[in-house]
Amino acid sequence: MYDYTGLNNRLQEKGVKKSQLAAELHISSRTIAKISKGEKLSNLVIAKISNYLQCKPSELYRVISGNPILQRLREEKEHRIAGGIYHELQIRMTYNSNHIEGSQLSEDQTRRIFETNTIGSEEKADGVVDSADSSVGVVGNTGIKVDDIVETVNHFRAIDYCIDVAEEPLSEDMIKHLHLLLKRGTSDELLPWFSVGDYKLRANVVGGLQTCDPKKVHEEISKLLAEYLSKTDLQLEDIVDFHYRFERIHPFQDGNGRVGRLIAFKECLKNNIVPFIIEDRKKYYYYRGLKEYGNERGFLVETCYDGQDTFRALLKLFGL
Repeated sequence: MYDYTGLNNRLQEKGVKKSQLAAELHISSRTIAKISKGEKLSNLVIAKISNYLQCKPSELYRVISGNPILQRLREEKEHRIAGGIYHELQIRMTYNSNHIEGSQLSEDQTRRIFETNTIGSEEKADGVVDSADSSVGVVGNTGIKVDDIVETVNHFRAIDYCIDVAEEPLSEDMIKHLHLLLKRGTSDELLPWFSVGDYKLRANVVGGLQTCDPKKVHEEISKLLAEYLSKTDLQLEDIVDFHYRFERIHPFQDGNGRVGRLIAFKECLKNNIVPFIIEDRKKYYYYRGLKEYGNERGFLVETCYDGQDTFRALLKLFGL
């Protein structure tokens, strides 16, 4: 369902009636009626109206989700509400997902970056993003790698993106955009053979296992998406299976684990399934689950069930 309060307020401010809007933009009365019914307007119609009213499309409407978790996250994100589930999710999911991949930032430092845009000293968290030279070193005398800070800020933005597009079908463009959001501004971006926001150019190995040949990544991801999107009534096990197969393909030079977990988060929200947070202290079970999945799926599935319990604790804390 769609809430067009923003559009109605804009029309009222400018003294324009809906009938006048329809006449001037050549929009049918049937389309105008969708506004009152809370139905989706096409992107073309939204673009026409936003140009006419001289505002951004996002200022005209907001999506009201039938998923109470997603709706609460969107409301708190939109209104910048501190101390709610959106706030805690950003910190806990970002800390754990980055720490699994080797980030040295503590959960307290991650919290400080989200809440104050600093890392607990005089250094600003976003100040390092603009400096290409510093992205290969550390911040001041803290011993903290600049990339760890950049990727923390980037992960916050990637979670926002997942919340924004949660109900849209998963696509290659979406997957690549998540990688772009995660790795933009890092030292990896300076490497000529590292494609930020695109598939890997060099072969890589994970956990001693060979991954997909770079030349075949597009083909394999396309196959995986086609099979996944053909399913109906998705369950957590389907999302876990996609996650395993995505990680085996390992489409990017780096960042595959975090992108894969972000995809799983988005898909859980889309399918009204409680998301899961893999805690860093349980990463051994997560890695075992990925390694043994071909022989025993239960290890990874049970680890993700445990991650759901972690998320449910957040839901209980905030009365959801």
